[in-house]
Amino acid sequence: MMLHFRDPAKLKTKKIVFEEAYAARDSTTLEQLKELSSKRRMIEESINESSSITTAIAREMSGGLTSRSEQVLHNLEMYLPLLENFIFHVGMISNFGQIVRWNSELKMQWTSALSSSSFFNFKGPKYFQINSLQFEIGMTLFLYGAILRERALEVLPADLVQSATLFREAAGVFHHLAHKVLPILQYSLTAERPPEVVSSVSAVMSLICLAEAQAVTIKRAEEKGTTVGLLAKLHHGVAELLDDAAGVLNTASRECNDISSRIVEFISCCKALHELKSQKYFAESLKIANQFGAAIGVLRVALVDVKKKKMPGQESWKCVLKEEIDKFAELLRKHEHENEFVWHEKVPSEDELPKPEGNKIASIIPYQPKRWERQLAFKI
Repeated sequence: MMLHFRDPAKLKTKKIVFEEAYAARDSTTLEQLKELSSKRRMIEESINESSSITTAIAREMSGGLTSRSEQVLHNLEMYLPLLENFIFHVGMISNFGQIVRWNSELKMQWTSALSSSSFFNFKGPKYFQINSLQFEIGMTLFLYGAILRERALEVLPADLVQSATLFREAAGVFHHLAHKVLPILQYSLTAERPPEVVSSVSAVMSLICLAEAQAVTIKRAEEKGTTVGLLAKLHHGVAELLDDAAGVLNTASRECNDISSRIVEFISCCKALHELKSQKYFAESLKIANQFGAAIGVLRVALVDVKKKKMPGQESWKCVLKEEIDKFAELLRKHEHENEFVWHEKVPSEDELPKPEGNKIASIIPYQPKRWERQLAFKI
């Protein structure tokens, strides 16, 4: 069973009207700005849950899509190419002061889904305003990656291949954010910033998505009857990806001290879960190789290690982990009983035990920005 962490997709934003802030020089540009505002309004209404249209109309407008996550993805895929084109043409304006004034009038505001202050704000969601178009595209892309991840979880029970692909696509979006979009924004940031605009936070999300893609691949491998030795390596690979994510998150917390503890707890719980699964399969492979004593030693050490860890986090995560620990303890009891009455093998000390190797096979699907090339002209 996979743990679910849905917080990243819980973003909200305030209305933006591009044609009221930016002065169009001709009617064609004005129409393009109105279309940009219209496409964004569809995203605003879907994520703010403020739309007045019926479910049937929403389905018709999105080409027959019934899933909410699919509808949001459709709206984002309609908006992003227009936004890319808008940013391209604004970037050609030499009057930087005018751009600053226009951006200020846009009042681009987003909440944070990963900010600790967002969870303890009794006055309603806290909105962050940064007067830069890179902030708008950065937050929109973060939402896009988060909704791709939601869709991957949604299709998981029915289609493992599609689920893994969606996780890899989400990893590609977050990787693009971390390396291509957010570094440019750093010059415009104030001290008060949402975690979503910190490059290393997107790098963490990319690694989480890769770990989830590999976890889905393992489910498929288990169904196909893959050898226990390879399954041990694959689960250990997931744990290594999550360990990498924890390391990058530590860096991110130095850049932004307002990161929610929930993402730390999710990574810790996930890592512990896959470490247990890895050790279970590793012990099985040792048993097959006639190293029964070593198999028992591996199970003992893993069980002691996981019980030492304090596992905060939401109740559903702890329930899944507890269930896995209970199964693990029962497996150890059976092995110890069998060894006592049948094999009589010595159990090596912890220092003498073999260590599992990790195998990371999940890779990102690179995000390729699309730009609908349309001419825009502004009054300077």
